[in-house]
Amino acid sequence: MNALLGALQDSPLGELVRGAGVWSYGILNAVHVIGLAALFGAIVVLDLRLLGWRAARPLHEVAAGTVPIAAIGLAVAAVTGLAMLSSNARDYVRNPFLLVKFAALAVGLLNLLLLHRSRAWRAVRERRDASSGDRRRLAMGGALSLVAWIATIVAGRLMGYA
Repeated sequence: MNALLGALQDSPLGELVRGAGVWSYGILNAVHVIGLAALFGAIVVLDLRLLGWRAARPLHEVAAGTVPIAAIGLAVAAVTGLAMLSSNARDYVRNPFLLVKFAALAVGLLNLLLLHRSRAWRAVRERRDASSGDRRRLAMGGALSLVAWIATIVAGRLMGYA
């Protein structure tokens, strides 16, 4: 991991971020927070629906409104996060919250991948009612998603204080 982060810091991206002036990191951080807000705001609505909140609202309708916003937020957060990390990756590697953030992020992304490839999610996409077993799987995925993304965000914020 040290070698990978060192290579990232020495990359043209790292040099660009460090050399872009005093405002570059602050602007990247602000855009990162906006991406996180879009991602997490959409995820909270969808995950709460997966857990049964506002169950009268069809899940496919909630997903249609939240998944695109979450995808855009994830893309923005990933690009800006990578750029910020590249600015000083060798120092970040010593930050204990970086590993927590990466682990929680991996859990969140893996959960997302497994959920969206599941039979239960296929029923959502096809606007069919999910079976009771599928609803339980969706609820477990929603709960894990909330925990993983909250942990990712909290660990990321704590990185600045370690």
